[in-house]
Amino acid sequence: MRVITKTSDLEELRQELATLPFVAVDTEFMRETTYWPKLCLIQAAGPGFEAVIDPLAEGLDLTPFLDLMADTKVLKVFHAARQDLEIFLKLGGQLPHPVFDTQIAAMACGYGDTVAYDALVQQVLKRRLDKSSRFTDWSRRPLSENQLTYALADVTHLRDIYPRIYEKLQNANRLSWLDEEHAYLLNPDIYDTTPENAWKRLKLRKTTADYVLGLQVAAAWRERQSQLRDVPRGRIVKDEALYEIAEQRPKNAGDFDRMRAVPRGFGNSRAAQELIQALDKAFSDPNRPVYKYDRPPPLPSGLGSTVELLKVLLRYEAETHEVAPRLIASAADVEAIAADDNANVPALKGWRRGVFGERALALKHGKLALKLRDGKVFVEDSIT
Repeated sequence: MRVITKTSDLEELRQELATLPFVAVDTEFMRETTYWPKLCLIQAAGPGFEAVIDPLAEGLDLTPFLDLMADTKVLKVFHAARQDLEIFLKLGGQLPHPVFDTQIAAMACGYGDTVAYDALVQQVLKRRLDKSSRFTDWSRRPLSENQLTYALADVTHLRDIYPRIYEKLQNANRLSWLDEEHAYLLNPDIYDTTPENAWKRLKLRKTTADYVLGLQVAAAWRERQSQLRDVPRGRIVKDEALYEIAEQRPKNAGDFDRMRAVPRGFGNSRAAQELIQALDKAFSDPNRPVYKYDRPPPLPSGLGSTVELLKVLLRYEAETHEVAPRLIASAADVEAIAADDNANVPALKGWRRGVFGERALALKHGKLALKLRDGKVFVEDSIT
């Protein structure tokens, strides 16, 4: 087994992998006790090449591998790529490009919605994964031979899956179906850790301007504390505490003691005083931005049944075309189509319109019917 622990060997590996049309990549990392993921292992494989890279090896410079991730001539293949991409973005300052996510591709091939890696390996390669080292501590050294074998297998299976799933998509003329999903993965905004934007990850329970401002301040404060201490957000305070702080707007230590979701004694901490100061500063600023909630228009009355019929059609078309329903249309798309023939939603554009959108409009206007035959749904066209 090829285990890379020296920068010179990593540069040699980079040169070899850079000649390949694609490289399958996987990582092992720890994040249970930290804010930033701790990269513990990188696995890479391409046709004729495979290796495990130890980022924790003393003196190892990952620059050669980060250069490979930035090489636009080499396709990077991942499964459920988002966390891996986040790691490489933090390490190298840019997202790997171009990428191919086999979990996304699997949705367009009929393997299910957000299929797990072991399930995909079994369905595509008819192999069973060894799960014995799944929950190992990848930060401890030395790693055993079993751990390294387990880690390398993940990426060698991925290397074997990619050509098969690519060919299946190509034969079905579905490669372009993945473009939008891959473009989303490569949008730096979804990896943004700017504290001022942390509140956007939370679900608003109220939409009044003062409540939202309080939540914005509290979430930004927690994000800074998490990053500074390198601990998970929940180790600072839970989400429930942020909602309570936004509602109550504490002004002294005693106010925190009366909150159910805030740890007892928290009000006497330096962090609590910093939060109070941040809240005071925000609410005393006469030029503070005022949040205005753009409430979506309510679904017109009487369309509930239409929505449910469209959902049945979506499931039917997804099964017929062997594609995950989520890739075709969201629940919001279905509701929008029920309300408006010209709704500005993905399901009425591009390939999605051909697979589902046109049929949805036909069903809505009585030109198509859903029927049951032997307990199964089928579609009857040209209803007069």
